[in-house]
Amino acid sequence: MTSAAPSTPGFAHAVTWARRQVETGILPTAVVGIATSAGITALEAFGSSGSRPAASDDHYPIFSITKPIVGLTALRAVERGLLSLTAPLTQAIPEFSVTRTDRVELRHLLTHTSGVSEPPLDTPRGLRRSLVDSEVDFTAGTMSRYSSIAFEGVQALLEQATGSSLQSALEALRRDAGMPGLTFESDCDAHPVFDAESQGLDYSAFQKLKHPGAGLYARAEDLLALGSSLLRDDGSAVHPTTVAGMLRPRTAGLPKLRPFPEELGQDWGLGWNLRHSAPGLLYGNVFGHSGWAGTEFWIYPDLDVCFVLLTNIASPSRLGLDVDQLHNAVTAGVTG
Repeated sequence: MTSAAPSTPGFAHAVTWARRQVETGILPTAVVGIATSAGITALEAFGSSGSRPAASDDHYPIFSITKPIVGLTALRAVERGLLSLTAPLTQAIPEFSVTRTDRVELRHLLTHTSGVSEPPLDTPRGLRRSLVDSEVDFTAGTMSRYSSIAFEGVQALLEQATGSSLQSALEALRRDAGMPGLTFESDCDAHPVFDAESQGLDYSAFQKLKHPGAGLYARAEDLLALGSSLLRDDGSAVHPTTVAGMLRPRTAGLPKLRPFPEELGQDWGLGWNLRHSAPGLLYGNVFGHSGWAGTEFWIYPDLDVCFVLLTNIASPSRLGLDVDQLHNAVTAGVTG
């Protein structure tokens, strides 16, 4: 085990929870970090990937936590007057109109209401072709179904509007929010993902895609820096008015299709999962995102706390992982 920051007493139960998931064999590794608007208050690592011990500054694939981060780059372009939330996808990909009679806009892509059918994460056809040729799941804006390929559309609109690459936009966000380890590059020595193939993912093929909805790597301290920035609401990542806009529920009243049905008690903001009515949580004003290999990043603005869990095994809920336990241990650890 390595530790970059001593655990404050209030969060001892949260850190113990992470250790227990490794000791009981549910997770191979666990890096758990907790921060406030003032910075990191706890950061510890447990377990190993084979012979490699986990360290608190290790890179991990964060899978779908990529979505709100890429979403932030698009919202920063909106702030600059370069892009509109109602910009049609055909603005960047004219050929997309061949398969659609409705209007798919940036806001639909960010809120999982685009009605774009979802290909596998490791799609052999490539991301752009998979998006252009996607079937219509439903008319844009009428329902909600989780979509990773939609963020290929977000990238296309961002790049068309700004005249520069997603990579360039991420570099600016990394600098402003203090996330130097954030990267799409697989040579960052990230921990491997266990059980990926048995759970249906060709991980090597997936890595080559640099998927804008699932392909980023990061360290715990990178995500905690972003969380602290958003808790301060100081404008370093996005303007406070943008924070308010991105956290407004955009799917309230819409039919919610699997894998995020109504009973999960959540809505989508602009890129963020809003678990306002989740039955397993003690406290509901929370936003964040999960990732396929067990990664978690959640922010409680009223409580001035955020937390990160980095780990590396495919779909760990099938093994009994209950992340709501960690949520509740973090929120109950807040003092003052």
